[in-house]
Amino acid sequence: MKESASNYQDRELTWLDFDTRVLELTQDPTIPLLERVRFMAIFSSNLDEFFMVRVASIKAKIDRGVTTPNSAGFTPKELLRIVLERTQELVNIQAERFRDEIIPELREHGIEFLKINELSQAERDHLKEYYNARIFPVLTPLVVDPSHPFPYISGLSLNIGINIESSEDQDISFARVKVPSNLPRFIRTSDTTKFRFVLIDELIAEHLSELFPGVTLKDHFFFRVTRNQDLDLDEDETEDILETMEKELTRRRFGPPVRLEVDKVIHHEVLNELMDELQIEPIDVVKYDSPLDLRSLNQIADLDFPHLKYKPFRSETATELRDVDQESTDSFFGAIRKGEILLHHPYQSFTSSVVQFLENAARDPHVLAIKQTLYRTSGDSPIVEALIEAAEAGKQVLAVIEIRARFDEMANVRWARKLEEVGVHVVYGLMGLKTHAKLSLVVRDEGETLRRYCHVGTGNYNPKTARFYDDLGILSADPVLGDDLSRLFNELSGYSTKHDYSRILVAPHSMRKSLIGKIKGETRNHLDGKPAWIRLKLNSLLDEEIIDALYEAADAGVKIEIVVRGICSIRLNNEARRENIKVRSILGRFLEHSRIYYFKNNGADDYFIGSADMMHRNLDRRVEALVRIDSDKHKARLKGILDDSVSDQYSTWHLDGENAWVRKTSDVNGNPLVNFQDHFVDRHNRS
Repeated sequence: MKESASNYQDRELTWLDFDTRVLELTQDPTIPLLERVRFMAIFSSNLDEFFMVRVASIKAKIDRGVTTPNSAGFTPKELLRIVLERTQELVNIQAERFRDEIIPELREHGIEFLKINELSQAERDHLKEYYNARIFPVLTPLVVDPSHPFPYISGLSLNIGINIESSEDQDISFARVKVPSNLPRFIRTSDTTKFRFVLIDELIAEHLSELFPGVTLKDHFFFRVTRNQDLDLDEDETEDILETMEKELTRRRFGPPVRLEVDKVIHHEVLNELMDELQIEPIDVVKYDSPLDLRSLNQIADLDFPHLKYKPFRSETATELRDVDQESTDSFFGAIRKGEILLHHPYQSFTSSVVQFLENAARDPHVLAIKQTLYRTSGDSPIVEALIEAAEAGKQVLAVIEIRARFDEMANVRWARKLEEVGVHVVYGLMGLKTHAKLSLVVRDEGETLRRYCHVGTGNYNPKTARFYDDLGILSADPVLGDDLSRLFNELSGYSTKHDYSRILVAPHSMRKSLIGKIKGETRNHLDGKPAWIRLKLNSLLDEEIIDALYEAADAGVKIEIVVRGICSIRLNNEARRENIKVRSILGRFLEHSRIYYFKNNGADDYFIGSADMMHRNLDRRVEALVRIDSDKHKARLKGILDDSVSDQYSTWHLDGENAWVRKTSDVNGNPLVNFQDHFVDRHNRS
């Protein structure tokens, strides 16, 4: 692999570093077996998205003739070659690990994957009945001949390709059967208590002759196509963004192929024909020595084997809300008036705090207005239902819905239509900018005054993902914050040229400048002999201007600690940076999604939480919000989270001096380190 002399690691390669860390979890003996199976599914799902968006982006640059190296020093062609080589290495590791480790361990616990020829006659008879009753009626065999062109292959569908022996009266050489995605991938071999499975694709393959009677089948293979799923929405040329989005989503289904996955056993002549039909280059082919599409392993991970899963965990209600009558709106809002409530999900319940906040607001006769951002939410969202209830009750309701949220576009379009039907004021944010900020504002008539209640968070308003996403948020009645959010919502729904805020940093207006100013402030303080310290916990760190400011601080001697879940373009390429910048990554049971920004500020201790990562898109192309935390009590809690995140007593990945991620699972004496998230689970289980 080419070693870049750049100051930055490449975005795509560091993304693959992240998925490599996910893959490492599949062989961690401290993680229960079915959870390791789920991580194997997550790895596959991540890789699919990587190709649909990131590899598609690289190929688009190549198609446009871009030859300029990126900030990491790679041209698009160089980067594509490295990415695809690395991907093949990773899927080989996954296949080997699945075959040699996961499958034998599952067998030891009574969960078996079998080939058709390994089944008993009774099992074969059962599967024959199942096939005839549940599978055969759904299948559609398609042949390629002069009257039947090569069929459209939908993205991420699993397919069986069949080589057919041509005859004098039949000019047929190829056929395709699509494996139904709405049926279980793993089929039980009997109705008994045994957990013996065969793959539905192999069961279909066993009965191919019934789909093509009177035809000689030479052989078959499995294949899968990944298509470009990036949207191309020209907002300047559209009069109705909702209608345009609906049309674009239809077009996206037919995006050009960017990857072809095939069995390693596929004959090279057949592969060449397939590549020709799909207009795929040899470099875009990924060969598998295991079943394709291991996303379906989620079905196995969901099996009822409690001893093979994480111990049950139940979120607790935030301390400030435990003694509150959640059905009493006066009591609930009164608890927020007593002081801001810092929430840490999933350890503290999202439902009994944020959802309850909005449900109470919807039915409280004293509430006059609700304003809400929605980026992603659940399919049966109680938050959307609360907004509907509020609108039907005559309250003023504003919903800022981001219909461009990747892979949630259609769901958000449906929610937008539903909310508009009941009279909610639905807007789609600012032209050219995605609205990613996590904000709620409730206006309540409390007699002599109108009081504003707020929620600002780091995660989506999605009760389902809130059960396994690590996120932070505050519930507040602070009038200063309420004024900030009022003006920001007014900017999102109307037109405003005033971007001055007191407690929040807002992208794209002020956040970049403010964050860089704070980093440079730590540099000046250190050089002046004043206390200086930077600590960041976030999902992604990519922005070169931010990174350059961090480098300048580290070179000056400022201590910097970074906890990043995914992409990280930091390169520790000199002694000062290796000494002063410590970068760690935490992966585990919960998805680390919270963002905390800390600056020592000569002892003033500035803490911010919010929706933004340090990426170009967050700082320049999205509406984001970070809120300053003022309470000493809450600052202490955030400090504790950061302390634990960088502590050597917990198992984490470290970015080493060679710019490689190394997992530390034991201390210097060989004793196993505690899992970071298990520590928080245990703490909350004891409280």
